[in-house]
Amino acid sequence: VAHFQNSMEFPVNINTTQITTAYGHRALPKLKEELQSEDLQTRQKALMALCDLMHDPECIYKAMSIGCMENLKVLLKDSNSMVRIKTTEVLYITASHSVGRYAFLEHDIVLALSFLLNDLSPVCRGNLYKAYMQLVQVPRGAQEIISKGLISPLVWKLQVEREEEFQELILDTLVLCLREDATEALGSNVVLVLKQKLLSVNENIRSKAAHALLNVSISREGKKQVCKFDVIPILVHLLKDPVEHVKSNAAGALMFATVITEGKYAALEAQAISPLLELLHSPMTVARLNATKALTMLAEAPEGRKVLQVHVPTFRAMEVESHEKPQVAEALQRAARIAVSVIEFKP
Repeated sequence: VAHFQNSMEFPVNINTTQITTAYGHRALPKLKEELQSEDLQTRQKALMALCDLMHDPECIYKAMSIGCMENLKVLLKDSNSMVRIKTTEVLYITASHSVGRYAFLEHDIVLALSFLLNDLSPVCRGNLYKAYMQLVQVPRGAQEIISKGLISPLVWKLQVEREEEFQELILDTLVLCLREDATEALGSNVVLVLKQKLLSVNENIRSKAAHALLNVSISREGKKQVCKFDVIPILVHLLKDPVEHVKSNAAGALMFATVITEGKYAALEAQAISPLLELLHSPMTVARLNATKALTMLAEAPEGRKVLQVHVPTFRAMEVESHEKPQVAEALQRAARIAVSVIEFKP
């Protein structure tokens, strides 16, 4: 199998830090002209300069106002792989700023980038994934990716990309998109794909996959699929993971999946209560909160309620627990109170 590797070195040297000195107030307009040049090296030099300038939000705003974003869209289709690589680098740097995210939305960059999802250059694809990950940090960015029908392609790329860094970037993007709307993902076998990623030796991939399943399980259809595809036993297994944030996200996914009766009994059958009780003593507040809420769901089943009755003192202690952050203390105390009321419920 052939392997493609792109050098990050251009055939010419350019000191990008001197671009504004060289052109003064004409720096960006001049670069805009050079982006449209028929000369390959001229286009490359302009892109290198832009990579430096786009770290400044003011430059992004000016570049957008003079039409540079449209030039960059054209360069995404350039036949030269190094031009495409540098163009995607400019764009992911741009997307790291709020004004840059606005530019993405205003100029339909999301869709233009998507045509490079299968680019032969891994550097190019990596830049694309970084750009999408930056964009979804705001809800409008996630909604844009969803509206362009890109969830299914991203789920597919999560399966086929071998680079773990790329898998992590795709998962970061999917986590925030799934929070907005999981409909397309649920029709694209996302639960089965995430189930596979829960078994990864990479702790970040395990954690992010569990977080994605948490968001998938918010919807009723998501809960049903998590049960249907036997994901719950794996989530219960992850409650014993050596990494705290993996355990926390697994508990969060169980918290939602166990809302429905199928989920409750699948978790009880997988012996979820014991590791969830251990997680009540986690150093991570969110892990304790997720575990408390998951146990509350299990207590709604008579079998779960019976097992948890002897642990009421643990929840009582949490009801009066203090914390340096008042809002954290309040959230934990409220969750513990609800847990006690459900456990002590008399039918």
